Amino acid sequence: MENTAPERILEIRKSQSDYFSGFNTLDIKFRKDSLKKLQKALSKWEHPLYEALWMDLHKSEEESFLCEISIVQAELRDALRHLETWARPRRVSTPATLFPSSSRIESQPLGNALIIAPWNYPVQLLLNPLIGAIAAGCTAVLKPSPYAPNVSQVLSEMISTTFPEQYVAIVNGDRTVNAQLLDLRWDIIFFTGSPSLGRTVMQAAAKNLTPVVLELGGKSPCIVDKDADIKLAARRIAWGKCLNAGQTCIAPDYILVHSAIKEQFLRELAGQFEQLYDGAIKSSRHFARIVSDKAFTRLESYLANGDVFYGGSTNKAERYISPTILCNVTAADPVMQEEIFGPIFPVLDFEEIDEVISLVNSRERPLALYYFGCANTDTILSHTWSGGCCINDTIMHIVNGKLPFGGVGNSGLGAYHGKASFDAFSHRRSILKTPTWIDTPFRYMPYKMFKAVKKLL
Repeated sequence: MENTAPERILEIRKSQSDYFSGFNTLDIKFRKDSLKKLQKALSKWEHPLYEALWMDLHKSEEESFLCEISIVQAELRDALRHLETWARPRRVSTPATLFPSSSRIESQPLGNALIIAPWNYPVQLLLNPLIGAIAAGCTAVLKPSPYAPNVSQVLSEMISTTFPEQYVAIVNGDRTVNAQLLDLRWDIIFFTGSPSLGRTVMQAAAKNLTPVVLELGGKSPCIVDKDADIKLAARRIAWGKCLNAGQTCIAPDYILVHSAIKEQFLRELAGQFEQLYDGAIKSSRHFARIVSDKAFTRLESYLANGDVFYGGSTNKAERYISPTILCNVTAADPVMQEEIFGPIFPVLDFEEIDEVISLVNSRERPLALYYFGCANTDTILSHTWSGGCCINDTIMHIVNGKLPFGGVGNSGLGAYHGKASFDAFSHRRSILKTPTWIDTPFRYMPYKMFKAVKKLL
């Protein structure tokens, strides 16, 4: 798609600033009506989005529904059901020293929002933050990824025919457009992408002290302990790695398996890869393709690390890489340095849980952590850090809208989903209301009765 012209970006930014300043987005009914418009638009454009996701990423309709559309639908239902409660002022207690004042907290929209989305889940990672922005009462400029051009085209038509651009607008283009957007002043920037680009966003935001939500990534460890249900663990891990061909920010990135069950587990994992696709992974319409030639080349280079236990098949013309298990890798190998973002699984073994904790904590804090087992669950939870966590499962914590989704440290800043999305685009203003029928004298100079007041405080 062509880059949106710089003058158009300035025009949209100015119109949204004026629109928000006119208090057009404050009314709760207006916000709910806007969410309903988005809900209807998603239903209308659902099948064109399926077609676009297939063209850009070879995503089947089933996977696109489960991992994209259904998640947005659930967010919309949750916001419509609870928005009035979320937005209601909340009374809090007031200490006796402030008698007869009362206290409350009110949520105010931050204002003009910029939302930048990635290519791997181009629908839900653009629209879910938008739901939070609308619910909170913000305007929004949306920037989809150019690496999913067909999806971006459909989303552009969907948004432009649903909302006036002074309220919600979409701009397209490459990183030069990103740079133009980041040069402008916003009231909040919501970015999903890599940690390296997250630093660029945060640096740009710092110029205007703009708050940011950064949904990044990292190497999410998958720990398989000796008391794990091997078959079930293998199935759930294989599924988590195969979604979108591993191009998922919370995909299990590498495996740490107890040496006592390593061989049995790896055989089961290989078998589960086969079962998921009836032994025909390449021809399956449920196995996605790598997004670009550059990403394919990077992933293919990892196959030289360690030994291929299973998989290792590639086809550059189709940008196909089969699910692959790599054994005999070391923590120093290239495949263990950066987030893989593909269907390649390096495997390390361990004897004691302390080894796992030491390795995980020696690295940047991941967006997710997965533990399969029982005996060491509490130890893992209390001695490691991650954005989110699943015990005896992968990926599924993203489905529960009551669980805030976000990273920590290198894997992100801030969280969203459900009420957390509303909060992400809101400022919680503290209000102290003091009546005029009494005016206590002790707070005024020259501080008479100071000794008595000091005891009270």
